Amino acid sequence: MGTDTDTRIADLRTQVADFVAARDWEPFHTPKNLSMSIAIEAGELMERFQWLTPAESRAAANDPAERAGVVDELADVLIYCLSLSNAMDVDLTTAVEAKLAANEERYPVEAFRGQFRRPERQ
Repeated sequence: MGTDTDTRIADLRTQVADFVAARDWEPFHTPKNLSMSIAIEAGELMERFQWLTPAESRAAANDPAERAGVVDELADVLIYCLSLSNAMDVDLTTAVEAKLAANEERYPVEAFRGQFRRPERQ
């Protein structure tokens, strides 16, 4: 078992691919099915915090039992994201860095520091 500090995304993608291959699940891992699975697992993650105030959600995130449930759901979301990147041969580092660069332009620090609002449409 590794940590974020010593595990590469490529290693996680390989672990997920090996898990899927060992079960012959590749035929079911279509972009449609995987994107739906991401949404379903994200919904289960949201359900952990449904109806809580922001303060209650922070407290729940620090409660060991609740935290374990959140961590499980977060892992499910990430596993399906990694599966989708495998199915579509998406380089996640390139995708994340490109999206962050686009967001840097869309949300300049000077205009958005400490506030949340949608940028004006261009």
